[in-house]
Amino acid sequence: MPQDDVQLRKYEFKKALQEIENLKGNGTELISLYVPPNKQIYDVIQYLREEYSTSSNIKSKSTRKNVLAAIESIMSRLRVFKAPPPTGLVFFVGHVATRGDLTDMYTKIIEPPEAFTTFLYRCDSVFHTEILKGQLEAKELYGLIVIDRKEATIGLLNGTNIVLIANEQSLVPSKHHQGGQSSRRYERLIEIAAHEYFKKIGNIINESFMPRIREMKAVFLGGPGATKEFFLEKDYLRNEIKEKVETPFDIGYTDETGLRELVEKASDTMKDLEIAREKDLLNKFLTEVRKGDQGLAAYGEDSIYKALEDKKVSLLLVSEGLNRKVFSYTCPRCGKSGYFKEKPNQAYCPACSMQLSPNDIKEEDIVEVFYRIADAGNAKVEFISEESEEGKLLKKAFGGMAALLRYASEAPSY
Repeated sequence: MPQDDVQLRKYEFKKALQEIENLKGNGTELISLYVPPNKQIYDVIQYLREEYSTSSNIKSKSTRKNVLAAIESIMSRLRVFKAPPPTGLVFFVGHVATRGDLTDMYTKIIEPPEAFTTFLYRCDSVFHTEILKGQLEAKELYGLIVIDRKEATIGLLNGTNIVLIANEQSLVPSKHHQGGQSSRRYERLIEIAAHEYFKKIGNIINESFMPRIREMKAVFLGGPGATKEFFLEKDYLRNEIKEKVETPFDIGYTDETGLRELVEKASDTMKDLEIAREKDLLNKFLTEVRKGDQGLAAYGEDSIYKALEDKKVSLLLVSEGLNRKVFSYTCPRCGKSGYFKEKPNQAYCPACSMQLSPNDIKEEDIVEVFYRIADAGNAKVEFISEESEEGKLLKKAFGGMAALLRYASEAPSY
């Protein structure tokens, strides 16, 4: 599968889970069924028959009716499959609450992007998505440490998301003579305080990193001055963590700002970082924006759409947080495709003026519409996460989409 299609599947998968998590049932009427790839369909159907028999004893008439209907629906759909797909099958079926006491039958069948091994059947008031949500977690995990003698901050870089674990202030006094004590004794007290501080920071790091050390691709260490090297050389960190530490970076800050600065420094030397890739893509776009009318950039929904239709786009950047429905159409007479931002009462094809019927118009995610046009014009599509600074900028300042063009536009983008 092309890389763009993999990213689109991940985007659609994430949106589907968000939709499912927002659904509730009136009572325990929602069935979550996980069928791993090595499970026989016949065995799953037999299991459901037993559940059907058990559910016949549910006291509430409406709950019993809805649960039995959901099980019947799953069994009928399972019979279509000779075997589960390579990554398994997940069913979310049941009567979801709409308004008041009203419910609607909901059915969602997902082939997840990654295989799972657990067979699971749950009947509850919510759908269970825990196993699938784990597949959305970023696979790139890095440890982050910024430290000097006054402060230390520990965190994780999970894909493009910087997660703060701890920020600790030290009680190490400054290195100048105070209180009439002898200089030698005072220096010794300072070093004892520093040792206790470093030991405390080492314990926090060891306890936080060791459970996930095998997942970590590297540990980045930074800070001003020589403290970071001293901390690394001594025995404050477990050897498993030390082995993951790259060359320490000179960083000006040791708070949360320092974590971001550390990631930025590390991004310059490790181009395979996901956050570095997103930063590079946004920087290329912003460079073209600064060139004005002569730049190879388009932003604003209408400008990007026109550039895509004209096959001028080489790269389309899309925020994973762009969540909006539009109404797409394909004219049955001339084949013209497009979309309306709002659902029209009456709609006409802009190419041949034919009136479009309700069957010619369907509700779609705007990302799927733009992706389809981009694919037809051989434009590459890159999805930008919501968590990174670049992702936040793309969504807030540019409406969640941006494009790099093959050649300059005749008119500026608005």
